[in-house]
Parts: sequence; structure tokens; C-alpha cells
Amino acid sequence: MGKRIFALMVKEFLALLKDKKGRLVLIVPPLIQLLVFGYAATFDLKHVPFAVYSEDKGSVSRDLVAAFSGASSFSLQAELANEKSISSLIDKRQVLMVLRIGPNFSSSLLQGRPSPIQIIVDGRNSNTAMLVVNYSGTILKKFNEAWASSHGGSIPVRIEARAWFNPNLESRWFFIPGIVGLLTLLVTMLVTALSVAREREQGTFDQLLVTPMSPVEILIGKALPGFLIGMLEATVITLAAVFWFHVPLLGSILTLYVGIFLFLLSAVGVGLMISSIAVTQQQGLLGAFFFMVPAIILSGFATPIRNMPTIVQDITLINPMRYFLIMLRGVFLQGTPFPLLLPELWPLAAIGIVCLAIAGWLFRNRMY
Repeated sequence: MGKRIFALMVKEFLALLKDKKGRLVLIVPPLIQLLVFGYAATFDLKHVPFAVYSEDKGSVSRDLVAAFSGASSFSLQAELANEKSISSLIDKRQVLMVLRIGPNFSSSLLQGRPSPIQIIVDGRNSNTAMLVVNYSGTILKKFNEAWASSHGGSIPVRIEARAWFNPNLESRWFFIPGIVGLLTLLVTMLVTALSVAREREQGTFDQLLVTPMSPVEILIGKALPGFLIGMLEATVITLAAVFWFHVPLLGSILTLYVGIFLFLLSAVGVGLMISSIAVTQQQGLLGAFFFMVPAIILSGFATPIRNMPTIVQDITLINPMRYFLIMLRGVFLQGTPFPLLLPELWPLAAIGIVCLAIAGWLFRNRMY
């Protein structure tokens, strides 16, 4: 069995490498997209969930919190009782910002002395973090103007901003880990979605059926080349991210590759589903892009999922890219350990198993 599967794998690799257009698809588009996204991509912000940790019980601190809560872009999620809760909320992405007010805030202002506040932002998305700081500055400017007009004196409040996970708010630190997922999906889908369709178009599918190989062996032989190419692609892009773009990889390499392995199961499964249905390579290519475009849009790569309509957020739960991007950014920027990534890893495994099972069923039914 192993020799037959290996022979089919060799055949698949030779078919890919002998096709000049196929080689270009595997190499040129990923490199171009890596450079374009790495140097030119940007994001926008629409909604800012935040929490408050106030050590001051005075009326002025309550007025400041009300100024933030009343802003259209800000939504108060929690009022914290202790400092330890800050880390938990940001780590779990429940808030983008924590407003921290010191114990002497109200008394300092009432005595005419300037008083600082701290804004802790989630720096994993540097563009979002900068927008949060800018929006906060606008709110504080209005608060200062109102205070000065009613009490006189100079500017009473100043911001001390701190970004977690991305202290310098480098945009590339957020974009590049997402590129690992995007380009891995692109290459894997293209390879697997065209594999069976190529056999049908070239008239060699019937020849494949009369070989001693069973449908399961043929399916595995078709799946492994795309899986190995996807793994190689992910490795190359990860190396480029770390050594070319200098994105920190704080987490475990083993955890990273477990996530890549599970994601590739899903991508290969979907690709083989498309390839089993397609009659020509053109149909396979169109089917691959029909899946990839919504998968990327609904992954949180370009648009935060929390800003999408509720029904669309529910649809993203069956999108493997959603979980893979969270896992990638957690491993790269946070150094998230394996146990904390289980909520992202087990859905990837489930989606992969279901997709491969459906692909196997479609393949057997199209053979007979």
C-alpha cells in the first residue's frame, strides 16, 4: 500500500513540476502577495470594547469614565476590581483597551494639579492600537476643555499609553502572521483542487481506476502532495516573517506546526472536495477561488469579526481560517502555550476530519 501511494505522489509532483504554468502559480503569486501585504496592507477600526480599572472613587473619575462610555466608538465591557484582571481580558480578546485611573486622580485635579491616566491597549493589531490611542486622545481633549472652562487652569489630564504584545506598534507584526495562513491556504487549495480534475481533463482518470489502488489509496496519494507543499510553503513564509520582516516568534515551534498540520487537513479536504466535483481544471480553479475569497474575508484577516453582523459571525465558526489566524498570532506575538490554544485547535481538527470524510465520499461516488 505504501509503495503504491508513494508512486502516485511522485506522479503528482512530476505533473506539477513539468507544467511551467503550475510552477509559476506555486512560486510567483505567494512571493508577490507576501511583499505586497508585508509592506502595504493597512486596517481600519470601527468598535472599541474597553474595561475600566479605577482606584479612585471620586466624582471626577466617574465623569471621565462616562466620557469614554458615551463616545460612539467605545463600549464599556467591565469595571475591574483588581489589576490581575487586566491581563486576562486582553489575552482573551474581550477588550481592546483598559482605562486605568490612579488612586489620587480626583483629589489631584480638584487641587489644581495635572493627573495622568494609563491606557493599556492590545498591540497585536498595531493599526487598531494607534487608532484607539488617537480616539482616546480626542475624548480626553474634550474632557480637558470642559474642565478648564468650568474650573480654570491648564490641561488637567494626560495620557500614558502602553501597548501589549507589540510595544512599538509595528504593522508588520500583525499582518505577516496572517500572511502565513493566507498563502498556505492559497497554494494548498490550488494544488489539491486541480489534482483529480487534471486527471479527468487529460483522460488519465480511467487509467487510474484500473490500477490495483483502492479509492482510499488514490485519495491519500492525491492529498499528500498538497499537504507537503502547504507545509513547505508555511515554513518558507514563517522563515521570511522571522528573518526578513523581523516579526518575533515567541511561542513554541511545535505548537505552531501542530496548528499548521490541522489547518492543512482542512485545506486539503476542501480542495479534494472541489477536485472530486470538478470535471476540468478551470472548474477546479474557479471552485478554489470561490471558497478562498469568503474564507479570507470571514477570517478576521481584513475585517475584525466583532464588527460583522451576528449572522455572519456565526458563519465564521465553520471557517478554518478564523481559528488558524488566532492561533498564528497567538504563537507569534503572545507566545501562547499549547493548552490555551485548544479552543482554536480542536475546531481545526473537527473541520479537517469532516472535510476529508466528505471528500472521500464524493471521490468514491464519482469513481463508480
